[in-house]
Amino acid sequence: MRLAFTQDGTPTLFHPGYGEAYHPRQGALLQARRLYLEKTLTHLHPAPRVLEVGLGLGVNFRVTLESALSRGVRLRYLAVEREPLSPELLAKVRLPLPLAEEVFEGLLRLWPRERFSGPWGELWVVFGDVREAPLPRRWATAVYLDPFSPRVNPEPWSLPVLRRLFGATRPLGRLATYSAQGAFRRALKEAGFALHRVPGVGKREWTVGIALGAPRG
Repeated sequence: MRLAFTQDGTPTLFHPGYGEAYHPRQGALLQARRLYLEKTLTHLHPAPRVLEVGLGLGVNFRVTLESALSRGVRLRYLAVEREPLSPELLAKVRLPLPLAEEVFEGLLRLWPRERFSGPWGELWVVFGDVREAPLPRRWATAVYLDPFSPRVNPEPWSLPVLRRLFGATRPLGRLATYSAQGAFRRALKEAGFALHRVPGVGKREWTVGIALGAPRG
């Protein structure tokens, strides 16, 4: 793993197996805030329940936790991660999030435990493949779909997985992702999400799906 810095000054890692970095060059914090936190309306939710596919370096989790702590609400967060990183690698990625970083440092001392809890809320980590991971029914107010790209990691973007994610999402819950790939968007719509194209940062569009209908098939 090679450490790199994004344009907003925050670090990321380059994964040699996938040939991609964990975050876009425009900024790890920028994407976490503008896309995952805000486009799912999690920054406004009084009792957020987030399901993330691809915990990675924990940037999305920490940004979401910082928002929850600053608003005085408890966060419930479920992450599915097939290739967990070591606590030593995770500790290299420090973020300017004082409230969340204090909690995250405590979690790293116990990593890789599957469940963490405290006054801030709860974090569950499922170490496995999202195609087989147990997902709660109609649980998530938001889904952060953030694995490596469909080009190098197609399975998490497939219709069977998107149907599973729909089943885990509460009515009117929102799924957000950086990918605007056509095949993925068609599958997202077929899975039951109402598709929305939103302006991206560093790319033309991001994708948001709202759980309105029922999955087909």
